[in-house]
Amino acid sequence: MRILITGGAGFIGSHLAEACLRRGEEVYVVDDFSTGSRQNIAHLEAVPEYRDRFFATADTVLNQERMLEMVGTCDVVVHLAAAVGVQYILDHPLSSIVTNVRGTELVLDLCNKFKKKVLLASTSEVYGKQTHAPLKETDDCVYGPSVKSRWSYAASKLIDEFTALAYHRANNLPVIIVRLFNTVGPRQTGRYGMVIPRFVEWALRNEPIIVYGDGTQSRTFTHVDDVVEAIIRLLETPKAAGEVINVGGAEEVTILDLAERIKEKTGSRSEIRVVPYGQVFPPDFEDMLRRVPSTEKLKDLTGFGSSRSLDQILDDIIVHHRKSLG
Repeated sequence: MRILITGGAGFIGSHLAEACLRRGEEVYVVDDFSTGSRQNIAHLEAVPEYRDRFFATADTVLNQERMLEMVGTCDVVVHLAAAVGVQYILDHPLSSIVTNVRGTELVLDLCNKFKKKVLLASTSEVYGKQTHAPLKETDDCVYGPSVKSRWSYAASKLIDEFTALAYHRANNLPVIIVRLFNTVGPRQTGRYGMVIPRFVEWALRNEPIIVYGDGTQSRTFTHVDDVVEAIIRLLETPKAAGEVINVGGAEEVTILDLAERIKEKTGSRSEIRVVPYGQVFPPDFEDMLRRVPSTEKLKDLTGFGSSRSLDQILDDIIVHHRKSLG
């Protein structure tokens, strides 16, 4: 099978590409390297047995002519290309919206043209300010005012979902939507605001671990290998077409407790500092207090649920960063 992965040089995309290659698939990657990295896929390009099955293209999903060729060539499209990370979205609000909305619209239009199955990566951010747990796919989405730019990302991804579902209902396009909850693991960078790699890097350097807000906000985290397994299984599940499915972990932790656990696991001498949002982010920033997914739908469809505990996830990431830091 030929699989096209948009954003395939990104954190999740590169892990998915690697898993598909190991399964014997032919993998095509398109990435503009705005947040992805050539380094993420360099090891794949270096494997002799992958040379005839792995093809990476440096381009944007907004290049319609190039995307026309690639979608037409492949059997399945996994659309991961998007603006990622709180910091990146705050720094690039306009391009983030354009990439998310226009890019997804183009991909869906081309998949519809060729009637290709497409899996669209959405985000837990679409739930907005909901604080109950667990969050189900049928729950309301609650956002703050438009002057709070944080919600532009959530709203743009929700538009992506609406558009994908409209293609399914109007044209029977086989679309699968996954809402990802804080995917983490090796190769993820803290450069765009991802909390675990930032905390681990600070801890390993014995630098202050900075917790934004009051630290009581809570999250669950999902190992990237579990996310990849969920994506592959959903692609192989005909009943997933036209569905919105949460993919996330089960273990809830506050950000302050997360910092303390990472400090303990690394044996760090770091001081943990709690810094108010106003000292770090612009006035239009607003955070979510809690995000915990219901994963019953994923289990019902595929029989799969996230298998790694938070301790296992953290241990894996710490080993990776120790090697990277030498």
